[in-house]
Amino acid sequence: MLTEEKIHPILQKKKATTEEALALFDQLEPVDIAFMFGRWKGSGLDTDHPMDGLLEVANWYGKEFVSPDCVHPLLFLDGNGQIFKISPNPQMMKMALSLPIPTNEAVKPVFTLFNPLLKTEKSQARLRMMEHRGKISATMIYDHLPIHDVFRKVDENTLLGLMDYKESQQPFFFILNREQ
Repeated sequence: MLTEEKIHPILQKKKATTEEALALFDQLEPVDIAFMFGRWKGSGLDTDHPMDGLLEVANWYGKEFVSPDCVHPLLFLDGNGQIFKISPNPQMMKMALSLPIPTNEAVKPVFTLFNPLLKTEKSQARLRMMEHRGKISATMIYDHLPIHDVFRKVDENTLLGLMDYKESQQPFFFILNREQ
């Protein structure tokens, strides 16, 4: 059984090795699809992955799960603090993993400039129950990217997500907090 002492050091400082994050992920309980419905605020869990910090610099807000076949995987904030949905771009994803992109406030205007070009209202993913690392849990499948985001329950309002990207050996971790 997972104890508070094991959860909070990693999730509160939002930093761990990949091995520590995987160990935590493996201890957590799976979730079903209905548990996922709603809007979730996201934040990264730094594991020295090439994407660490990129979503935050780009004004990532989180994810929204409307139904099993209607998922908005990438919600961002505009300059006025309004949430908008974007369509994931395969070329930008490859670039994020292959180029050393700085993750500081100086590059924020570049991301802010490009995000509106990717705006959409159309669903960009779906939810299915899938097995990953020995447990069947709700998994978000992107429509146009070889990515599965697998979710495990920290508590009733917190999830640990693992992004399994076919073109990356290392998983990317993130935390989702349910909007109240």
